[in-house]
Amino acid sequence: MSAPQPAVLSLDIGGTKLAVGVVTSDGTVHGLLVEPTRREEGPQSVIARLFDMGRRSVARAGLDVAAVGISCGGPLDGPRGILLCPPHLPGWIDIPLGEMARIEFGVPAFLENDATAAALGEHRFGAGRGASTMLYLTISTGVGGGSVVHGKLHRGAAGNGGELGHVVVRPGGRICTCGRKGCLEAYVSGSSIAERAAEALATEPASALAGVSPLTSAEVAEAARGNDQLARRIWDETTEVLGQAVTDLVNIFEPELVILGGGVTRSGAMLLEPVAEVVARDAMPPAAKSAHVVLAGLGDVVCVAGAGVVALDALAGVDHG
Repeated sequence: MSAPQPAVLSLDIGGTKLAVGVVTSDGTVHGLLVEPTRREEGPQSVIARLFDMGRRSVARAGLDVAAVGISCGGPLDGPRGILLCPPHLPGWIDIPLGEMARIEFGVPAFLENDATAAALGEHRFGAGRGASTMLYLTISTGVGGGSVVHGKLHRGAAGNGGELGHVVVRPGGRICTCGRKGCLEAYVSGSSIAERAAEALATEPASALAGVSPLTSAEVAEAARGNDQLARRIWDETTEVLGQAVTDLVNIFEPELVILGGGVTRSGAMLLEPVAEVVARDAMPPAAKSAHVVLAGLGDVVCVAGAGVVALDALAGVDHG
C-alpha cells in the first residue's frame, strides 16, 4: 500500500478575494474555498475569516496538513513571515501572519509573495513545466510578477524581487498604489481598467458601460468584445501597454516563456493575442522568436497551488535562494 502524499494548507490573500485549499505533492488542490476579501473590514477581521476558511478547507479535504503556505502581495519579509505594507491591503502594516498561522494550525507556516509563489507553481505544475527561464505576471487587482532563471526561483536580495508591475511604462503618468507615477499596474490592473473606463464615461456617456455598477474590468472587456467604442479604446490601450512592458522584459531576460495569469486574463485570447503580437513585433531578435506568451495553466488556483509548492518545498528542504 502506497504512502499518503504530503499535504499542506494553502492560503492566498488577494485584494478582491481570499482563496484557500489543501495542496498535495502532485499539485492537486483539494477542498478549494473562495470568498470576498472585504479588505475594508481591516486585517483582524479578514485574517479571522481566512483562518476559518482554512479550517473548513482541511475538513472538506479530509487530509492532515504538515505545514501552511501563504501567498500575498508584497512587500513582505518572507523569512520572518511578516507582511510589511502591501499596497492592495491598506492598513496591513507589519502583520506577523506566519506566526499567527503557525499558532492557529499548529504546524510550520511559510509566507511568500503571491506572484513569486504563482511563478513557482506554474513552473512545477502549470504552463512552465520544463522551462529553464520563464516569467510570470499576475494581472488582477494589482500586477505582480515572478521569475524562474536557469531553473531557479528568483527572489532578490531581500526576498521581494520580481515587482514587475512597478516598472514605469508612462513616466509622469497615472498614480500607482505604490506612490509612483506611470507604473504598469496603474494601466493594466483590473482596478485601473475599471477606473479609466469610469473616467472616460464622464465625458463620453454614450457607451454600453453607462450605468453599469459596479464597473469592473470584466464589464469593460465584455463591452469591448461587443465593439463599444469607449471600451474598445480602453482595452486597446491596456493590451498595447502590457505588450510593450512584456517586450521590455523579454529583451532583458530572454525567457522561453512569459506566462500571464490573474483575473483579467479570464478574457482569454482577447488579451493574449494582441499582447503576443506586440512582443513578436517589437522584441529584439532572437528573443522575439524564442519567447512565447501564454496563459497560466493553473487558472484561478495558480496562487493557491503556488503557495502549496512553497510549503511543500520548505518541508522537503528545497532551497530557492
